[in-house]
Amino acid sequence: MPRRPGRSARLKLTLSYAGFLFVAGTLMLAVMWVFVLRWLPAHDPASLQKMFGPVIIVGPNRSELLRGFAPAAATALAFLLVFGLLGGWILAGRMLAPLTQITDAARMAGNGSLSHRIRMKGRQDEFRELSDVFDSMLEQLESHVAEQQRFAANASHELRTPLALSRTLLDVAREDPTRDRDELIERLHAVNARAIGLTEALLLLSRSDRGNFTRESVDLSLIAEEAAETLLPLAEHRRTTLDVTGGAARTSGSAELLLRMVTNLVQNAVVHNLPAGGTVTVHTEAHGGTSVLRVENTGHRLPPELVPTLTEPFQRGTERVRTDEHAGVGLGLAIVHRIVRAHDGTLDLAPRPAGGLLVTVRLPGMPKAAAPE
Repeated sequence: MPRRPGRSARLKLTLSYAGFLFVAGTLMLAVMWVFVLRWLPAHDPASLQKMFGPVIIVGPNRSELLRGFAPAAATALAFLLVFGLLGGWILAGRMLAPLTQITDAARMAGNGSLSHRIRMKGRQDEFRELSDVFDSMLEQLESHVAEQQRFAANASHELRTPLALSRTLLDVAREDPTRDRDELIERLHAVNARAIGLTEALLLLSRSDRGNFTRESVDLSLIAEEAAETLLPLAEHRRTTLDVTGGAARTSGSAELLLRMVTNLVQNAVVHNLPAGGTVTVHTEAHGGTSVLRVENTGHRLPPELVPTLTEPFQRGTERVRTDEHAGVGLGLAIVHRIVRAHDGTLDLAPRPAGGLLVTVRLPGMPKAAAPE
């Protein structure tokens, strides 16, 4: 049911100002009547002389004063009412001008323009605080929308690549019936597996962004051992030493997401390593009220300017591109970053001077009394 348009805030304030002045003027007249006029004699001098003889009267009586005062009082009340309406309209407009700026900015944001900022000047009051909060919200929205648009564009590009490869392989097979079927099936299987892996990574990334998961007590040391056990065959195949050290480090979160986080870090450390003789060290510890996970690997030296971009979706870096069966989709560290952020933690990447990368994850710890045995 459509709502009927009501009175504007400016009109309400104007009527309030005018009504206040009118009531104040009426009360002032009432005070004058109570404390001044009622003490004057109510009869005129002629009637008093008839009743009591010669009487000396100084000043006007009550009736004469009322006849002269009533029109002036009515004029004053009318003036107060008009003055209240006009002054209230002007004052309300000045007071509501900042709110109009915020409304215009909100309307522009609703139409899709998130780059506009209010930047209200003047003293720090409630409207200034509201405008600053609104500007901060617009900045976060603009950043989030830009990130989502960039992510959607990159995801579309990445998903289009395996689909285009599948179509090309099918077209070649249709035009050349004598082509080896086993080779075609194997290549199609690899392309589809890559597409499925990318889709699952995108879904996991979206889930970690929402943060709607059940929290439970998780020991990062057990998660690290499970991830290392899973990836041990890959490390042995690449002739890389994989070690897990440290002690218990409990935190609160999703065991599934944290396992994916550690698995991505360890797999990334194994894949992007030396061709042979490399090492990967996974260390867990509880430091104060923080649970710490460190994944350190050997490898080629990384340019310092490349490291901050590694957590962006689909960012691989020229030195980290793999062309073998373990080629990534550029979402490994991006997923790690989103999972850490969803668990209220921090992620630090630092290139090792000798080559390789040191990844440090810090998550809120759990007190020993809250940790189950």
